[in-house]
Amino acid sequence: MPLIPEEPQIHESAQGPRATASTPRPVPGPRSAASPRPGRPGPGPARPAAPASHPHPGAGQSPAKRTENRSDQRTTPQLQLIPAPVDGALDAAEEALDLLLETGRAPGEILVLTTGDPHPWAAHELSFGEAAYWAQQDTGDDVFFADASAVERATTRPVVIVAVNGGGEETAARALPAAMARAGALLVVCGDPQRITALLGAGAGV
Repeated sequence: MPLIPEEPQIHESAQGPRATASTPRPVPGPRSAASPRPGRPGPGPARPAAPASHPHPGAGQSPAKRTENRSDQRTTPQLQLIPAPVDGALDAAEEALDLLLETGRAPGEILVLTTGDPHPWAAHELSFGEAAYWAQQDTGDDVFFADASAVERATTRPVVIVAVNGGGEETAARALPAAMARAGALLVVCGDPQRITALLGAGAGV
């Protein structure tokens, strides 16, 4: 598929104000834009995941037609590239996450992967042991952060965000196609667009 670098905006059914790297964004839900999940997420009520039938190509089709195409939509999610340097990829992923939450995505619908240093929330939660950490993914009521090297253990969610914030070429080359396979409706990749395009092309045969 053609991969076109775009501005850091997320194409969702309800567009909100565009996030910018210089302006903190208030985020509804279990976390604030000012602090990156310092501890365990609050219990909060579980929010049901929305059906993975949001990609724009289905708009205007009859319900029956959209149902027929649903499996195709899950295997070919919409791809959004957000240009960012290696040391800014995690910040760009945070901005994308904030915008998705603001525009109506439930926290439990989103998986965030990092190819380099882990997200601070993931590092903190892993300090309580892997069993407790992965159990939070199974609960499915909050955003889940994971290292891209463990993407095989990640479950499918409607939205997957990947921060290409370091790590070796081999890690990124494995993680990007695997992330696409786990994105039900939207895959957001933050990093060097040329590198991402090359890695996706090599890993997914596009």
